[in-house]
Amino acid sequence: MTLLQVMPEDDPTRILLRTREPERIATSLADCSVALRHWPLRGSIAAGTTAGDVLARYRPEIDDLCAREGLALVDVAQLHPEPGAEWATRAATARKAFLEEHRHAEDEVRFFAHGTGCFYLHLDARIHAVVCEAGDLLSVPAGTRHWFDMGPRPEFTAIRFFEREDGWVGDFTGDPIAGRFPRLDALLATDATDATDATK
Repeated sequence: MTLLQVMPEDDPTRILLRTREPERIATSLADCSVALRHWPLRGSIAAGTTAGDVLARYRPEIDDLCAREGLALVDVAQLHPEPGAEWATRAATARKAFLEEHRHAEDEVRFFAHGTGCFYLHLDARIHAVVCEAGDLLSVPAGTRHWFDMGPRPEFTAIRFFEREDGWVGDFTGDPIAGRFPRLDALLATDATDATDATK
């Protein structure tokens, strides 16, 4: 289930909000001009599932979204655990590539068809950690400072949408803020039943 945890930009230990309630997550993000929507899942995805198969399953939703939001290019990014040191090295390299704060010149639109990943959105002097899971479609406005963590053992399949071929290129801010906040594995390790919402 999707998770939202909000923290002040200057105090990662202070939790302003932690919730798994879909409506509350959507409303909190909408207040920051971030859209979280959901698509029905179309079958399970395993290591051997091809990008073409993933795109074919969601073709009606993809075509509709592209037509409505002016998105011209679509691809699939995915990582599934494999045995061996080679995969571990590749996964660590992929994880590190997006762990520093950056922004994009166009909206970042991602649909999770499988697995988990966390977007950390730097908005209004707060960090909104959005743990996306299968079925989540997240749209982050162009220029939003953010970073992404796929976890120490990445497992996800995400459909990515772009306006232009270079839409994925990140403009890194040089701010080391990402290193001060809990990673995806730490967020998920917190017992959700003990974590209560705070609205300070």
